[in-house]
Amino acid sequence: MSAIGHALSLAGSMTWEILWALILGFALSAVVQAVVRRATVVRLLGDDRPRAILAATGFGMASSSCSYAAVALARSLFRKGANFTAAMAFEIASTNLVLELGVIMFLLLGWQFTLAEFIGGPIIIVLVALMFRIVLRERLLREAAEQAEQGVAGSMEGHAAMDMSIKTQGSFWHRLASAEGFTSVAHVFVMEWAAIWKDLVAGLLIAGAIGAWVPDAFWQGLFLDGHPVLSAIWGPLIGPFVAMLSFVCSIGNVPLAVVLWSGGISFGGVISFIFADLLILPILNIYRKYYGLKMTAVITGVFYLAMVAAGYAVELIFGLTGLTPDRASAQMPDAGITWNYTTWLNIAFLLVAALLTTRFFRTGGRQMLTMMGGAPSTDTQSGSDHQHHH
Repeated sequence: MSAIGHALSLAGSMTWEILWALILGFALSAVVQAVVRRATVVRLLGDDRPRAILAATGFGMASSSCSYAAVALARSLFRKGANFTAAMAFEIASTNLVLELGVIMFLLLGWQFTLAEFIGGPIIIVLVALMFRIVLRERLLREAAEQAEQGVAGSMEGHAAMDMSIKTQGSFWHRLASAEGFTSVAHVFVMEWAAIWKDLVAGLLIAGAIGAWVPDAFWQGLFLDGHPVLSAIWGPLIGPFVAMLSFVCSIGNVPLAVVLWSGGISFGGVISFIFADLLILPILNIYRKYYGLKMTAVITGVFYLAMVAAGYAVELIFGLTGLTPDRASAQMPDAGITWNYTTWLNIAFLLVAALLTTRFFRTGGRQMLTMMGGAPSTDTQSGSDHQHHH
C-alpha cells in the first residue's frame, strides 16, 4: 500500500505543478483554432517548399493537441488537399513545439530543456522534409492518399473532422470577442481536453509508478551512466525506443522524462525521447490504418532518424556552449500542495477552465462529445450547418 501511495503522491505532485500551464496552453490553442479557418490552413500547405513548411510549423505550434489528435488532424489536412510533407510538419509542430509543453518542461526539468525543445523541433522538421523529398515516390503518396480516404473510426476522428472556427467576419479581436467566438473557444478547449485527458493521466501515473518503484541502478545500467562519451552516443539512439514502449502522448511524456533524466539518460537522449511521442506503438498502428503499411515504415524510419539527429545536435550545441543542465538539480516534484505562486496560478486558471466548460455545456457541448466517438459523415455535417444558418 505504501508503494502505491508513494507512486500516487508523485503523480499528484506533478499534476499540481503543471495544471495551470496546461489550462493556459489549451486556452490559447483554442483561441487560435476558433479564429483561424481550416480552409486557410489547407490553402497555405499545398506543397513542400520552405514557405509551406514554415506555415505548417506555425499553424502546428498554434494548434496544440495531444499526439493522437495531431495525427488525426494531419490526416484530415492531407485529405483536404494539403501536401503530405507539410501535413507531417504540422503534426510534429503541434505535439512538440507547443507552448504548454515548453512551460511544463520548464517547470519540471528547467529552462535548458525548453530551449532544447525549440531548437530540436525545427531541426526535426527540416530533416523530415529533406528526407521525404528523397524517399517519397509518387506511387507511395497515391496509395497513402487512397488509404487516407477510407474512413477509420476512432475517438480522434470526429474531433479532427470538426472545423470549429467561427464564421463571423471582422478583425481577429472582433471575432474573438463575439458571442460566437466565446462559444467556439469553449468548444475547442473542452474537446482538446476530452482528447488528451486519458493520455495525460496515464503519463502521470506511469511516471509516478516508475519514479517510485524502478531503482535508479536499472536506468543507470540501461543508459550507460558513468561513461560520458558512450552515454552521449547511446542516449539519443535508445530514447525513442523507451518512448515507443511507454505508450504516452506528448505532454504525458514530460513527467517520464524527469524520471529518465534523474535515472542517467543523456541530455540528448531526453530530447529524442520527448520527440518520439509520435512513434509510440498505438500511433504506429494508427499510421498503418491511415496510410498503409509501406508509408508507415517510411514515416517510422524518417522520424526516428530525424529524432536521433536532433538529440545529437542538441547534445553538441549545449555541450559546446556549456549550457548542458546539471543532473544534480533534477528531482521529482513531491512537495505536494503549498501556498506558493503555483497554487495561486492553479486557482486562477481553474476558474477560467470552469467558465469555458460551463459555456461548452450550455451551447450544445454534450452532442459534440458524442460525435467525437466517430467522424460524422459530411452530409450530416452540412445538414446541421444548413439548419444552423436558417
